[in-house]
Amino acid sequence: MAETARTTGGGPGRLLVAVYGIFALAAGARAGVQIATRFEEAPVAYLLSAFAAVVYVLATVALAVDGPVWRRVALAACGVELAGVLIVGTLSLADPAAFPDATVWSQFGRGYGFIPLVLPVAGLLWLRHTMRAARRDG
Repeated sequence: MAETARTTGGGPGRLLVAVYGIFALAAGARAGVQIATRFEEAPVAYLLSAFAAVVYVLATVALAVDGPVWRRVALAACGVELAGVLIVGTLSLADPAAFPDATVWSQFGRGYGFIPLVLPVAGLLWLRHTMRAARRDG
């Protein structure tokens, strides 16, 4: 049981990794189609979605693979994701004209059931939990 509590990809972390993986695929596919077919309509929005996909891929891998370097990568990815959701979410509400088409992070992830807002918080809390368990178990 202690081993599961220390690994980021074990126990409840498996669900987190799965959700990140699904979002990596969804955001990447959406951005790829948008960039390939109508990039000129909303280049900033589509590039932000592509960036979100890259962040989701990085978080997926970093949470699935254990080790101190990967934990730092996961912390950075979740932190960047949370900042992105908060910044893009705020800007998309304050100036909707700046985002003629939605991104994954628009309106705090409203188009995705606000999961993009909750996911990095869950990731950061899980990382905190596993780091504490690893330190405690030594």
